[in-house]
Amino acid sequence: MKESKKLNITRREMILGTAAAVTVTLTSGTIDQVGDLGAPAEPRLVNHGVNFSVNGKKHELMLDTRTTLLDTLREHLNLTGTKKGCDHGQCGACTVLVNGRRINSCLSLALQHEGDSITTIEGLGTPKNLHPMQAAFIKHDGYQCGYCTPGQICSAVGVLNEIKSGIPSHVSQDLTGQPEMSNMEFRERMSGNICRCGAYSNIAEAFAEVAAKS
Repeated sequence: MKESKKLNITRREMILGTAAAVTVTLTSGTIDQVGDLGAPAEPRLVNHGVNFSVNGKKHELMLDTRTTLLDTLREHLNLTGTKKGCDHGQCGACTVLVNGRRINSCLSLALQHEGDSITTIEGLGTPKNLHPMQAAFIKHDGYQCGYCTPGQICSAVGVLNEIKSGIPSHVSQDLTGQPEMSNMEFRERMSGNICRCGAYSNIAEAFAEVAAKS
């Protein structure tokens, strides 16, 4: 009887062999999904219904499941006041209010908001009946190019709601429920909203005026 030969496999050979096996497995598993030229097949679109209220009006929509709330507002409901800035949740231009809380609509899928109440800049006020925050931004020149302004205003209104609800910030953990705060705390709360024109001081003045009257 012949002696069984011992396998002398190095760690490097084992890793290379495993990688090759995985590659073959993945290739064989996806070969039916590629075209004649080896290009990936088109992804299958899936639509789903969603119901929510926007600025007090109910909407029933059938949307691609990948559609963001931002694209739904702009492209399906023609509410273009909400701006698309970075599309990565870093600038705040797309801020809207959902059930009174501010969110970045570019980071949220529309289907996540079944039954929610959504407020955009168009729903806060009208040219003839401005929301106090809108009027204060005009009075204090809280904008220059204006692109970030809808998100700034919606976020500022959201900050007021947070303070009234007693939601603390990183700066102040001892809120009394009154809309009074330091300039530093306001800037901390609004730090997710970027103004490339640098109108931050005027924005803070506008907020302070509205907060003092709330």
